[in-house]
Amino acid sequence: MDLSRLRQIEPWCWTVPPAAEERRAEVRLFGNAELLATMDDKVLEQITNVARLPGLVGCAMTMPDAHWGYGFPIGGVAAFDPDRGGIISAGGVGFDISCGIRCLRASLEWADLAPRLKALADTLFERIPAGVGEEGSIKLAPAELDEVLRGGARWALARGYGAAEDLEFIEERGCVAGAAPEDVSLLAKKRQRGEMGTLGSGNHYLEVQVVDRIYEERTARVFGLREGQIVVSIHCGSRGLGHQIGTDYLVSLAKAAARLGIVLPDRELACAPINSPEGRQYIGAMNAAMNCAFANRQILAHLARGAFSEVVPHAALETLFDVSHNTCKAEHHAVDGERRLLYVHRKGATRAFGPGHPALPARYREVGQPVIIGGSMGTGSYILAGAAGSENRAFASASHGAGRAMSRHQALKQWHGRQLIDELAGKGILIRTRSMRGAAEEAPGAYKDVNLVAEATEQAGLARRVAFLRPKACVKG
Repeated sequence: MDLSRLRQIEPWCWTVPPAAEERRAEVRLFGNAELLATMDDKVLEQITNVARLPGLVGCAMTMPDAHWGYGFPIGGVAAFDPDRGGIISAGGVGFDISCGIRCLRASLEWADLAPRLKALADTLFERIPAGVGEEGSIKLAPAELDEVLRGGARWALARGYGAAEDLEFIEERGCVAGAAPEDVSLLAKKRQRGEMGTLGSGNHYLEVQVVDRIYEERTARVFGLREGQIVVSIHCGSRGLGHQIGTDYLVSLAKAAARLGIVLPDRELACAPINSPEGRQYIGAMNAAMNCAFANRQILAHLARGAFSEVVPHAALETLFDVSHNTCKAEHHAVDGERRLLYVHRKGATRAFGPGHPALPARYREVGQPVIIGGSMGTGSYILAGAAGSENRAFASASHGAGRAMSRHQALKQWHGRQLIDELAGKGILIRTRSMRGAAEEAPGAYKDVNLVAEATEQAGLARRVAFLRPKACVKG
């Protein structure tokens, strides 16, 4: 990104001065010069286009891990007021609706697991269906899938997947209101028929990690974390169903925009007013996909527990937190001293409620919501806590991962899967994957420096670093 086009307004926050007579809201980009310089100029173009959409409240923003995507940049955040013409955009949510991370803390220390790591990696790879088109043992007819889309993680729990206490530590307690399975196409449901309890491919993973460093002792104790402890992170979303919903509603929303005379700065920003029939239908389908993702991660957590129990019989895995990073959520936020209902698009950005927020579990309310920044295999991940001022800065949003620094095509030119896996094994990190090409596409060097992203997230006042997690074994599609 050409930094000469930006103006720095704070040490960790930048803006784009509007051109003469340009009509749009303010744009804010969080990060330092090093991170922003690695971003494609397309990020700037996309977030500036977002700032032109109707009903935007405050600024259109990018998180420190931003890179260009479809419509909104990945790492884009924007809030819209339904009572003032605010819109909903499928490009502001993403195709993998409710992609997110379930983080589990284990009762194990690294010293307990180290001799059994290979056996655990092999067992997880055997138990966790992963890869393009890979299906699991659960097969659901459309009518049965409707129950999943209404019930979310609660549906999975009722069928024996997981423990009741999991629900307290899942966003929306594992089931978002307003899901409308009737607004999900039959094709989307057919695509999901055998994909419940599967990881998928691309940047999705199940990773066994060790708590390598604690930054904030008190918050770490509240989160139940300590140095040397084993943690498991499960990164996936709503699979084929969410992708098909995104595809279906891009068409519907584009027609609505044309019908209502909404001028789109980019056709990829197809949108409709939140209170329009098309807007309400998309929201109903999107919420159904969120519940699908909650159920999917609930099943995967159950499968992971089974694998651990087989290899380390005394191991226990508790849900630390589960939060999505491809959503549009109806939330109340303070704007100019007034509490207003806003629809907050977070695409490749995670919710990060600060201390005292009533939506948080009682256990975490005093210190803030756990925020998970996932790294690439071979680097590391971070657990943070929502910062006190994050609501005023970015509608309580934070970074979700390291963020790509190069395309998958570029990565394939630089890395070969087998060689990369061998190199990581030499560093004590075991990779289990069904695709050597996929491993090369997800090479750690293809991503931004997760340490810089986590530092920038903290310095920008979005969330506070609590713990650094070092990878030990990773299951990939």
